[in-house]
Amino acid sequence: MAEEAIKLGGKKKSTFMDKVKEILPDGGNLNLCLTCGACSSGCPATGLEGMDPRKFLRMAALGMDEEITSTPWVWMCSMCQRCIYVCPMKINIPQLVYYARQSWPREKRPKGIVGSCDMALRNDTCSAMGATEEDFAFVVEDVLEEYRETQPEFAEMQAPINKKGAYYFLNQNSREPVTEPDEMVPLWKILHLAGADWTYGTKGWAAENYCMFMADDENWEKIVRIKAKAVDDLGCKVWLNTE
Repeated sequence: MAEEAIKLGGKKKSTFMDKVKEILPDGGNLNLCLTCGACSSGCPATGLEGMDPRKFLRMAALGMDEEITSTPWVWMCSMCQRCIYVCPMKINIPQLVYYARQSWPREKRPKGIVGSCDMALRNDTCSAMGATEEDFAFVVEDVLEEYRETQPEFAEMQAPINKKGAYYFLNQNSREPVTEPDEMVPLWKILHLAGADWTYGTKGWAAENYCMFMADDENWEKIVRIKAKAVDDLGCKVWLNTE
């Protein structure tokens, strides 16, 4: 005997019900979520805080606003979008997570993400570690010189900075020049062996954008614009963001 389908929504008012409908295809038909679990199977945050993408979506669809706007799980999502990739209905669960993050008061959001966003806004390097243009240039030149001397096969390797007209503009993770500068070198070697025409910029060189992870639209855009301007000012054709 076939079971009657459960109808979602009812009379309960839900802020996130409308958000769910916006990110579902074909006009917001909630039945399009098959509850198949494909989203959860590939999610690195599945099981943390007793939550997973499928459960999160169903809670939103059922109007459980208080629960989904207070669970710390939303800050554990990496926004990798694997859930969208494997979802047969292509439901944008990360967008829903982003909405949930925006519902948190700024002072209650994770201090590490807030602090990194604030640090990145302090100067045009966009470095979440607070590294200045001069700091970055010094580290790159120092590390390059060391590897040229100790590895003769890379004696001609370049790590250009502010090279006008280079084809590629390369971003770098903020952490590496400050705490693990040797981690920059493998990519330099690849670019050298490939004969790539590339450059760093002293402005906008930091790759990550913690303001995006904090769901701060205004400052997310501000940082992207700083980086995009740095690419345009050097006349580069392709922007390579390692994050």
